[in-house]
Amino acid sequence: MTTIRAATAADAGALANLRWEFRSGKNAPIETREAFLARCESWMRTELTSSASWRAWLAEQDGAAVGQVWVHLIQKVPNPAAERERHMYLSNLYVRPEARGGVGTRLLEAALEWAVSQHVDRVVLWPTDRSRPLYLRHGFTADVDLLELELETRG
Repeated sequence: MTTIRAATAADAGALANLRWEFRSGKNAPIETREAFLARCESWMRTELTSSASWRAWLAEQDGAAVGQVWVHLIQKVPNPAAERERHMYLSNLYVRPEARGGVGTRLLEAALEWAVSQHVDRVVLWPTDRSRPLYLRHGFTADVDLLELELETRG
C-alpha cells in the first residue's frame, strides 16, 4: 500500500536520493553522487525545517520512499487591480518506475489540495513530455503569456 504524507526534515536523505535518481537519469551528472547527495540533503533539510516557502510530499510503500513532489510559494507584489498575486511553482514530481501507476497522480493531488488550502491562484511548472498528459488531465493549460530568459552563469 502506498501512503502520501507531508515530508519533514527527517526525510531529507530519502528525498535527496529520489532527486538524484530523477535528474541523473535525464542528464549526465556534473558532480559525484556523494557530493550531490550531501549538498541536496543539506538544502532539503534546511528548507523543510525553516519557515521558507518550499514544501514537499513523500510517497512511501512498505516504509520505503518511492516518490516525491516539491512546491514553492511565489507571492507577487500586491496589486490594487484584479490580478493574481499568489502563485505556486510545482517541481520534482518523480516516482520510481516500479511504483508507478497512480502514485504520481496522488502526489500531484496532495500538492494541489494544499495549494487550495493556501489560496494559491496559479500553479506553474515545466513538464516533461512524459508528464504532460498527467497535468493536462488535472486541468493544466499552456500559458502563452510566459516569457523566459536563460542567463549564462558568469564566473
